[in-house]
Amino acid sequence: MHRIAIALIFWLAILATPAAAKDPRNFIYTGAGELQARIDLLDRPDIEGAQVVYTWRMLEPEKGEYDFSAIEADLALTNARGKDLFAQIQDRFFLPTARHVPQYILDDPEYDGGLARQYDNPGEGEPVGQGWTAMHWNPAVRARFQALLAALGERFDGRILGVNLPESSFDPLAQDGDENGFTCDAYFDALLDNMRAARAAFGETHVVQYLNFWPCEWDNDHRYMERAFALAVEQGIGAGGPDIVPHRRAQMKNSYPFFNRHKDDLPLIAMAIQEPTLTYTNPETGAKFTREEFVAFARDYLGVDIIFWSVEAPWLAAE
Repeated sequence: MHRIAIALIFWLAILATPAAAKDPRNFIYTGAGELQARIDLLDRPDIEGAQVVYTWRMLEPEKGEYDFSAIEADLALTNARGKDLFAQIQDRFFLPTARHVPQYILDDPEYDGGLARQYDNPGEGEPVGQGWTAMHWNPAVRARFQALLAALGERFDGRILGVNLPESSFDPLAQDGDENGFTCDAYFDALLDNMRAARAAFGETHVVQYLNFWPCEWDNDHRYMERAFALAVEQGIGAGGPDIVPHRRAQMKNSYPFFNRHKDDLPLIAMAIQEPTLTYTNPETGAKFTREEFVAFARDYLGVDIIFWSVEAPWLAAE
């Protein structure tokens, strides 16, 4: 009887032990029109799909007239290989000359110029540059972006694995605030409204909002990050971000603890290792982070399900 009790305790302990987290799925990350040139990477058995970035202007060349041919072409490539497609709908840009929203958004007075200038720090040791973001706090701009999401949902819901909205981070030029109506609360409310619109547009396809930083906030002092993750959990929206940088202080004071807290609550966590991410140095080793270090932190702390790898990642070139 004593042996039976010991055996029973042993098997109960095994059943109570949490299963080890699985390594994230590997996707490549690339721009629209570039996937064909990366077929060699897409065809690798350890690559399960691609995330492709499509600009708003590309998808809506004229007001209310949509051109989804680039997504269809990439979907044909991934389907033919039994791989999955994730579409990032890009409304912000990181070069002074990149203003890739529809021309009517830039020209028509009701959109108030359509774009706001922002700072961008693209990676470790790189200078701060200037870019642009769509002025979603302007209701007319936001309505047009949500119309695009609805049209995308009609065409692609259930056909692509996921659609993601770009990062929450926005660092406005201070002198622009008064002239374009920006406030931190208005920006926050607008992006949450876009999250709801994307969820309404896609019933089967995963929806992911990139959450990394919020303007005016540090360490959740406005409860923006807390409320954004709460909405994601409530609405069944995934979360992600453009950078996996293990234990980096800025991220640890912003979105990373919320990924850790909600990794079992969110339907999907999908995060990227883009070109700037590859520039960061591990302070413990003095060397650039390795693939193994990225994956371990993504898996064990952030709960990442999919990593979108830059095609410049050294391990993709080495194998």
